[in-house]
Amino acid sequence: MDVRYVNPFIDSALNVLSTMAQTEAFSGTPKLKVDNVTWGEVTGLIGMAGDNVVGNLIISFDEPSILGIVSRMLGENFLSISDEIVDAVGEITNMISGGAKAKLATEGFQFNMATPVMVQGKHVKMSQLTTSPIISIPFETNEGKFVIEASIQRK
Repeated sequence: MDVRYVNPFIDSALNVLSTMAQTEAFSGTPKLKVDNVTWGEVTGLIGMAGDNVVGNLIISFDEPSILGIVSRMLGENFLSISDEIVDAVGEITNMISGGAKAKLATEGFQFNMATPVMVQGKHVKMSQLTTSPIISIPFETNEGKFVIEASIQRK
C-alpha cells in the first residue's frame, strides 16, 4: 500500500476526535501489521469498494481511550464498555472513513463504504478485503491508545 494513502486516515482520525470529542490524539510511526486479529477492546471495521479500488479501515480502541472519547462526545461519564460505547465506535468509524474517502477522492479513488461492523474483545480474527499489506498506525490520547489499520488496493 502506498504510504500517501495512509495520511488521509491519520488526518481524518485527528480531525474527528478533535472536533467531535475534544480529544487530542498523537499518531505514532506506521508499521506493517503481521496478523489478522483485533488489537483493542472495541473495534470498528468498514469495507470500501469501487470500480478501481478495494480496501478496509479498522479502528481499535483500548478501554480507557474509548471510554474517555465517548464520555466527551456524549457528555456523560461512561465507566465500562456498553452498547452505547460500541455504537459510538461505529459512528467514529463512519466519520473517519468518510473524511478519508473525501481526501482519497483527490488521488483518484472512488468507492462506496459498507456499514461498519463492530467487534468486542481483543485478538478476534478479522478477514481482510485485500491482499495488500495492512498499515497499522498507533495513536495515543491522554486516556489511552487506539490503532487505525488501513489497506487499500487498486483493482
